[in-house]
Amino acid sequence: MRLNKVDLNLFVVFDAIYMQGNLTRAAEVLCITQPAVSNALARLRLIYDDVLFVRTGKGMVPTPLTENIIAGVQRALHLLSGSLLETQLFDPFTSKKTFKLSMNDMAEAMIMPKLLAQLQQYAPQAGIECCYVPREDIERELAAGTLDIALDAPFVAVGQMQTQALLKQRYACAVRRDHPKIGDSISLDEYLALDHLQVSSRRKGRGYEDVGLNRLGRQRKIKMRVQHYQVAPLLVAQTDMALTVPISMAQNYDLKILELPYSLPALDWNIYWHKSVDQDQANLWLRKLIVSLTL
Repeated sequence: MRLNKVDLNLFVVFDAIYMQGNLTRAAEVLCITQPAVSNALARLRLIYDDVLFVRTGKGMVPTPLTENIIAGVQRALHLLSGSLLETQLFDPFTSKKTFKLSMNDMAEAMIMPKLLAQLQQYAPQAGIECCYVPREDIERELAAGTLDIALDAPFVAVGQMQTQALLKQRYACAVRRDHPKIGDSISLDEYLALDHLQVSSRRKGRGYEDVGLNRLGRQRKIKMRVQHYQVAPLLVAQTDMALTVPISMAQNYDLKILELPYSLPALDWNIYWHKSVDQDQANLWLRKLIVSLTL
């Protein structure tokens, strides 16, 4: 079938059903009726000679054919959408756009306060939605437009993703200011003698800060494990535990910050976006703003 014989709006519906997994929610997102969504799906099924989605108790589940073609459809839709946006002027002060970002809670704690202050001054009507998208899903969500920008550790930017080095996170040891055993510096033996607070969403396993210790054949004692970086400094401030975190994050709290007594490579962060929004004025403005906040 020739492309000029196909209603391209059908692919917009196709993408909405895939992202929402439900015909009613797809209709709500597209601001059309559910019968219109059902009709579009029926026409697509004829075009592809495949049911495309199977109704189950968990919603509309994509068939193997749908999984094979969805990435290409999303890229095409995003490129078309991007071409419409490239020529539009973006005025941050009057914009009511809601930017969708992916980052972990460490990045949130370090970047969001600065970003919010800038938005309040230069884009007071704009909004931010922040969540964490697993690395394997970032490209798909950027292509679908459900994400504008992602912040993550460096990985191979395949497909239509664009990336830029953002910052290097140098780690330090943080303890409470009146710690009874630690002065203005810390030796490796003193470091290993302390109880340590580990931040990880996993139930077990070592963290990035253990890389250097592993090379020395040494191991620290993990006294407590928590999921989020924002609560960790509060716990350290009222105990004798030590926390190994990026210096720029530790500086946000009233803690004693010490050079690590062992070598630990800086942790790199990159910013990612989709190629189709490379020249989109709103996305470009936000990227530049985030980069400026992390210099």
